[in-house]
Amino acid sequence: MEQKGNADGWQVPLVGKAFSQLPVPGLRAKRGPSDENQPPAEQKRARRLPVPTRRVAASIATSCSKASAAAVVPRTQRAGRRTSLRPELTIPAASVAAAPALAVGNDGKKRAAWDLKGQLSDMRTKVSSYKDKVQRLDGENQQLKRQLQEQVVQNRELSSQVSILSSALHTCQEQAQQRLHEVMELSDLKQQLEEQVTSYSKTIGQLEGTKRDLSSLLETREVKLKLAEEGLAQRECENKELRGQVAAQLQVMTQQEERLHHLEMERRRLHNLVQELKGNIRVFCRVRPLLAWEKERQKGLEHLHFPLQDNKALVLSKVEESHVGRDRKGDVKYDFSFDRVFSPACSQEEVFEEIALLVQSALDGYHVCIFAYGQTGSGKTYTMEGPDDMSPETMGMIPRAVRQVFQGARELEPKGWQYHFTANFLEIYNESLRDLLVGRPERGAELEIKRVSQSSEELHVPNLRYVPVDSEDEVLKLLQTAKANRSVAKTALNDRSSRSHSLFQLRIEGWNRSRDLHSVSVLSLVDLAGSERLDKSFSKGERLRETQAINTSLSTLGLVIMALSNKEPHIPYRNSKLTYLLQNSLGGNSKMLMFVNISPLEDNLSESLNSLRFASKVNECVIGTAQANRK
Repeated sequence: MEQKGNADGWQVPLVGKAFSQLPVPGLRAKRGPSDENQPPAEQKRARRLPVPTRRVAASIATSCSKASAAAVVPRTQRAGRRTSLRPELTIPAASVAAAPALAVGNDGKKRAAWDLKGQLSDMRTKVSSYKDKVQRLDGENQQLKRQLQEQVVQNRELSSQVSILSSALHTCQEQAQQRLHEVMELSDLKQQLEEQVTSYSKTIGQLEGTKRDLSSLLETREVKLKLAEEGLAQRECENKELRGQVAAQLQVMTQQEERLHHLEMERRRLHNLVQELKGNIRVFCRVRPLLAWEKERQKGLEHLHFPLQDNKALVLSKVEESHVGRDRKGDVKYDFSFDRVFSPACSQEEVFEEIALLVQSALDGYHVCIFAYGQTGSGKTYTMEGPDDMSPETMGMIPRAVRQVFQGARELEPKGWQYHFTANFLEIYNESLRDLLVGRPERGAELEIKRVSQSSEELHVPNLRYVPVDSEDEVLKLLQTAKANRSVAKTALNDRSSRSHSLFQLRIEGWNRSRDLHSVSVLSLVDLAGSERLDKSFSKGERLRETQAINTSLSTLGLVIMALSNKEPHIPYRNSKLTYLLQNSLGGNSKMLMFVNISPLEDNLSESLNSLRFASKVNECVIGTAQANRK
């Protein structure tokens, strides 16, 4: 038996071929043992069978092959997952068994080989039966083909359905995996939420306990609040009373401020009146103490006398000799009287106490000029600036005056006053101006004095360094710079003689905006160069020219003061750079004080007399009443 598979996988059993016993051309038929006694003529006839007989046998064999190919066996599903969806196709067993051997007769006995006629008859009978069978089998085959086509169509539909279901199954599996993941996440979330619920339950329990505590506390607070409200109502009543008192106090304070302002203005008026009564030009005399090396040359101060009952008098005595011989005729006394005389024992603080009220006038809006006059070596620089190694006890008039000005400005701030200060420091050397706040290599062209404007009498020096200052420490630094830049030289009378007039000016500008008041004043503190006699200083060359310029400017200062005292129509301010620069501080709208410093040495008695006589003339001068520069 052979098996063949069709295109759809179906297996069909093939019926075995029925081999014919007709002789084949070219081959000699074998003789069996029973045929040995048969005549050979019969065998020849058997070999001469006509060709149509062989063709009929081949046709029968072909028909049997086609009938056997119609048998179909159903296909099983792959992987054992599906069973057969179609019924099996079977071939009747009678069709297969109805093909007996060709050599068998109708009675079931085998014909002899020589009985060709019987065999032909049998073959015809079989051929007719085979034709009927073939026709029947063709019908069955057609029916089976139709069934097979139907099964193929159904199989295709089922295959498409299976594909759809497979994709749907894959999608469902993915969704199931996703749902499973979501379920796991939800399980974790559920666990977390359960933990949170447990925690919240504990927190709720704690909050409930806290709520109970707060409720009890709130009840206590409500009681306290009621008490506080009652107290608040009482406080409001007291507050109303206090507001009334505050309003009354504010009114009183306003009145007090107004009264304080009037008192301040009255204080300024009375202070100015006192200063005018003392004189707008005052002269103080100061005698310096002997130095260590001078005490060896001179024993005591016998030629100087300071009356104990009068601190304004000074008496100088001089021994007169006879013109004929060497007989002593007696002492000649020279009495002088000034606004104040300071003996060598007086300290810097005692000296400043006498000028403190005058410095206060500068803060009140008056021009104030304080200068030191005297021969070289009489202590002018010490009085005005102090020594090089300055201490709080040895500070001169300039640093003490600056400290008082700033302190007074701070005291006036609560009264509505605000001040702005500007400082400058220059020297007049050989009738030329030099800026002491700028080093010598940095100095430019010569400075000139000019008016601020045509309508104003205020003077200023262009290109001079004007420094805004806010404290006394800043001013002290400027003083140190100026002292290092000042022109000094050695002469026969002084190892370190000032060869120029040094001028420190502090411009004071104040505002009282609540009262719409504005004041401007200038505090000028001058250390004049020392006067010298050429026959004693032995000045030559440059020192000689310096001495001549110094004496000329000092003489011009005396002439200006005398002209102011005599109320002359022309005041020679322009004859000297010193008087021209101090023009606004020497006139009738200013206050002036002169220190006349004299040497305690008896050898300098004649120079001391000249200085005291000049100071006496200045002290006798009377100028007009000073006017405050207020708007």
